[in-house]
Amino acid sequence: PGSYFTQSRPELVAQLPARLGRVLDVGCGAGGVGRAIRDRADVLVGIELNEDAAAVAREAYDEVRTGRVEDVLEGLTGAFDTILAYDVLEHLQDPAAVLRGLRRVAADGALLHVSVPNARHWSLVRDLVFRGTFGYTEWGHRDHTHLRWFTRGDLVSLLEDTGWNVERTRHGELSAPGRVAERLTRGLSAELSVYQWSALAVAKV
Repeated sequence: PGSYFTQSRPELVAQLPARLGRVLDVGCGAGGVGRAIRDRADVLVGIELNEDAAAVAREAYDEVRTGRVEDVLEGLTGAFDTILAYDVLEHLQDPAAVLRGLRRVAADGALLHVSVPNARHWSLVRDLVFRGTFGYTEWGHRDHTHLRWFTRGDLVSLLEDTGWNVERTRHGELSAPGRVAERLTRGLSAELSVYQWSALAVAKV
């Protein structure tokens, strides 16, 4: 499996608490994230569509189920204390249905941590207005496998509507000028300049 499947996502893992309990990693790839959090998880279960990547992930996970998350969730039993879905929602035909399914296998007070590309990034506006194209590519911000697009506000609304209370959203590290611009524009500049948003949410009672 290529590097896309082996990423350990340290910038996201750093946002998680010290103890994670029973963890469900949706779209676990070859297990990069799982290896990074193995000593913080009591039980580590993954879901992965790519069979080759899943085989590698099984070296670090207690269990990895192969298939579409929509199908795997039907036979999955909870309850999970921490659920991860990094770069997953944008690939789904019905992300709302999946998020509701994840809520069903979540323990009381479970954490959900997700990340998605930022649909409001300035380069998309540039390509649409000045180049006359949406600009799909083989990988990256506008990977041709992306079916859904989210701004920060869209992501928050989706989570809140599917059984999750959003505690915070975050983006990647900004440069020094970027941090100044973010303060001066009350966050607007970041809405246009960051490639990705993450959101940490808690299961609604």
